[in-house]
Amino acid sequence: MATQQNYVSVLETVKNLKAKYGNSWGAISPENAARMYNQNRFKTGIDIAKYTAAIMRKDMAEYDADNSKYTQSLGCWHGFVAQQKMIAVKKHHKTTSKTYLYLSGWMVAALRSEFGPLPDQSMHEKTSVPALIEEIYTFLKQADAVELNDLFNRLDAGEDVQAQIDNFETHVVPIIADIDAGFGNPEATYLLGKKMIEAGACALQIENQVSDVKQCGHQDGKVTVPHEEFHAKINALRYAFLELGVEDGIIVARTDSEGAGLTQTIPVSKEKGDLASKYISFLKTEEVDIADAKEDEVLIKKDGKLHRPSRLSSGLYEFAPGTNIDRVVLDCIASIQAGADLLWIETPIPHVGEIAHMMNRVKEVIPNAKLVYNNSPSFNWTLNFRKQAYDAMKEAGEDMSAYVKEELMDIKYDNTPLSEKADEMIRTFQADASREAGVFHHLITLPTYHTTALHMNDLSEGYFGDLGMLAYVKGVQRQELRKGVSCVKHQRMAGSDIGDDHKEFFAGELALKAGGANNTSNQF
Repeated sequence: MATQQNYVSVLETVKNLKAKYGNSWGAISPENAARMYNQNRFKTGIDIAKYTAAIMRKDMAEYDADNSKYTQSLGCWHGFVAQQKMIAVKKHHKTTSKTYLYLSGWMVAALRSEFGPLPDQSMHEKTSVPALIEEIYTFLKQADAVELNDLFNRLDAGEDVQAQIDNFETHVVPIIADIDAGFGNPEATYLLGKKMIEAGACALQIENQVSDVKQCGHQDGKVTVPHEEFHAKINALRYAFLELGVEDGIIVARTDSEGAGLTQTIPVSKEKGDLASKYISFLKTEEVDIADAKEDEVLIKKDGKLHRPSRLSSGLYEFAPGTNIDRVVLDCIASIQAGADLLWIETPIPHVGEIAHMMNRVKEVIPNAKLVYNNSPSFNWTLNFRKQAYDAMKEAGEDMSAYVKEELMDIKYDNTPLSEKADEMIRTFQADASREAGVFHHLITLPTYHTTALHMNDLSEGYFGDLGMLAYVKGVQRQELRKGVSCVKHQRMAGSDIGDDHKEFFAGELALKAGGANNTSNQF
């Protein structure tokens, strides 16, 4: 990140500026200015979007060549959470390669709306999404600054860390950002897309639901839109990327058709077999004689006969049962042909075979189609995979008399051959799905929502009970110290050390610094 060439270039620039402006710049140190410049590589969100889009394009090409090279992310609802995730990834795995961030509209609604907790129905403020993207990148850039500040200080103290500075790997990684169903018409989608890109997002995920009745993908009542309407929003996002100069911007087209049984609109077909015609063919209808038609009723002509589409009292039309998989496949093919780069299919359970069944049909038309897959906390992973393991063991002829399939969540089945097989299937799920079902990117939408709740549950149980302060010390601080968690020195993580150095840059020997002998952080 901060190469010696960049450092020298900035150094010379500031020296020339000092010469140009004379004594009024006398207190400005070229060395300090060059150091500060290199601790903040990314000056704008557009810089970040261009940089991270190139990373994603490179990763997509590598996956096409080798499907074991999939990518992963975790959903983060705050900049600090994202920052600590990337610090931990870099510490434990020595690189941030193939690691992204996911920004979930569900978590924005539940945790970041000014209205308070909301359901995932596009009810939160549009501005809260780009605001969170900007917040996340502010925290990631600060992680860069903190680590580089330490390295520069070690360099000043005589340590040989120049190579670490020259080859520094940034914490800034791609964000796949959820724009829901676009929060309105294509113009609204375009305007919000621009704000998200300007904040740093290189990949925007949009779904084919009706914007004003959008539902969480894992809930009932979803209503999809005809392809033409969805494709207009894909076009809107592409224009937003191009207008802002992010030529490699990525669009993730999500279909909710697997679990959606309703549509609000019957599109206009111009010729038999076009997209609108195919969409209409999926409707649930019954043949009707014109004499039996009701006044002002909507009828459809199919193969020379009149049909009455099934319509709810709300005016929504029903799709025919059993058409959902065919609709998913058509949605995916049409989305890529309309300019999307990646696909997202919501599924009712995590099952490699079922995902592969749909993706293989897509690949017959689009051989390099790639999927972003939600490893959702809405799934009961333990129960689903114990059922899958049960079925596999039974099919293999094993004696299953020790198991009751309806009771597989019972703790008595822990540490059994069945549970061990199920856990191994969960462990390898991402690799298996990437190899068998075209999954380029695996994400968990809501992990940090659940980890926050779990950790607060555990700490509150002990702290407000008999353990008192020991609950915090044993369960939190002692673990931070022994595992080397960066924020155990929370003052440093919040920027205190950087602030001290800046004070010295700005005020010289007059600087009143916080990191002296009486700073209790020295205990760590």
